[in-house]
Amino acid sequence: MTKGYAGKGRKFWRFGRRERVQRNVKDRLFRFLFEEDREALLQLYNALNDTDYRDASQLEIVTIESAVYVVMKNDLAFVLAGTLNMYEHQSTYSPNLPVRFLIYLAQEYQMIIERAQVSLYGNGLITLPAPRCVVFYNGKKDAPERQTLRLSDAFTEKRHKSDVELTVQMYNINYGHNKDLMEKCGRLGEYSEFVNVLRHFSDGRNDRRAAFSEAVDYCIENGILEDVLRKKRSHVLGMILEEFDVEKYERTLRKEGREEGREEGIRCVVEILQETGQTKRFVIDKIAEKYALSQAEAEETTKRYWK
Repeated sequence: MTKGYAGKGRKFWRFGRRERVQRNVKDRLFRFLFEEDREALLQLYNALNDTDYRDASQLEIVTIESAVYVVMKNDLAFVLAGTLNMYEHQSTYSPNLPVRFLIYLAQEYQMIIERAQVSLYGNGLITLPAPRCVVFYNGKKDAPERQTLRLSDAFTEKRHKSDVELTVQMYNINYGHNKDLMEKCGRLGEYSEFVNVLRHFSDGRNDRRAAFSEAVDYCIENGILEDVLRKKRSHVLGMILEEFDVEKYERTLRKEGREEGREEGIRCVVEILQETGQTKRFVIDKIAEKYALSQAEAEETTKRYWK
């Protein structure tokens, strides 16, 4: 059974089975698109801030690359009109984004101060650009059009107002969401639809190279990131295929982490039950029940941790 894609009334394509597009493809492509095109980045800034700046040369890219500074790394950072704009793309929601932005901000300010060759211990006030933290989310889980994440949500003490706060504005940029923002920034709208096309073409396909290639062909033919894909087709495809291997590796690590956590949980249960005076037979039965193990597996596991 085949299904088709027809966004914005475009030409109808037919394709086969489905398979999930990897997360990091979109992260890298997002940065590539806007870092390569200063006009698009300025347009995105104007769309978010309801401004009308025209000179893209005023943008100063300050995304940290040096290993001396990088503890955690965001996708894009630039200074414009006295503001330090930190943009992050996410396809997986995390409530810890404000904490991460706080770390990004500290790194950015450190770099700015060192570049200015001024001392934090001097008598003069060091002027800094005001931070603006934005997340562009296009994961598959439902999310509102826009939401504000706050650093204070993580504080254990909420009865009193904290002296420190950091807010992050998160926009849902899945295709069909935040239409006004997409219209104001055409590149963001095309990116949103490109990701949607990738998902459709790659779902259920074992041959990802062919699926991504077909998706790119479709986008070129239908004017979705056409200028970038015609000039950088092989580069974009290379990024996608390379990042698939990274995502596969990360999934393996996560699986191994879950297995290690499960094993540690079993060990703790065995030791606690033994310390409370339970018999080995009771522990074996409890382990088998709790972790869906056969009697033989439960006996072997209990023996391994029984002291």
